[in-house]
Amino acid sequence: MNYGTIKKFDVANGEGIRTTLFVSGCRNRCKNCFQPETWSFSYGKPFDRAAMVEIYESMRIPSVKGLTLLGGEPMEPENQEGLLPFLREFKSLFPEKNIWLFTGNLYEELTAGVGNHPKSLPITPEILSMVDILVDGRFVEEKKQLGLRFRGSSNQRIIDMNKTRAAGEIVIWEGVKLDKHYK
Repeated sequence: MNYGTIKKFDVANGEGIRTTLFVSGCRNRCKNCFQPETWSFSYGKPFDRAAMVEIYESMRIPSVKGLTLLGGEPMEPENQEGLLPFLREFKSLFPEKNIWLFTGNLYEELTAGVGNHPKSLPITPEILSMVDILVDGRFVEEKKQLGLRFRGSSNQRIIDMNKTRAAGEIVIWEGVKLDKHYK
């Protein structure tokens, strides 16, 4: 797996101060994507031990609330395979830090079960079990809205995964109540 950048002290891609990993590789190719360079799986650098340590070191700062994964597309099969061992280690080292994951796929697609969607792999449930907030859905230019928190178009959802797991149905993150609506 490759990555484009690791952004420290990020406040744009999730609640609070975060470290964000921009993975490479995306087959969604959304119209007017803000990072089309990340579509290529070979973009950037290999996600190696040094990159993991860089992220871990940033997490040692108390004001950093958590990790955000986006891209590219973290849920591409190649990226899931690269992220799973990292996320296991991350959660063991920093159980108090939360994880946000942005995906162009719908939650329902990712949880459809192996064989029912190309990105639903045997490891997908384990990855999703470590995610606290899932921002799902492709960016749709025609549904673009200024003022939405942490997403670009109105079709995208911010799912509170902990409450979703407890309820057995999708629960939208309460922070969307702070969206601004401009005319």
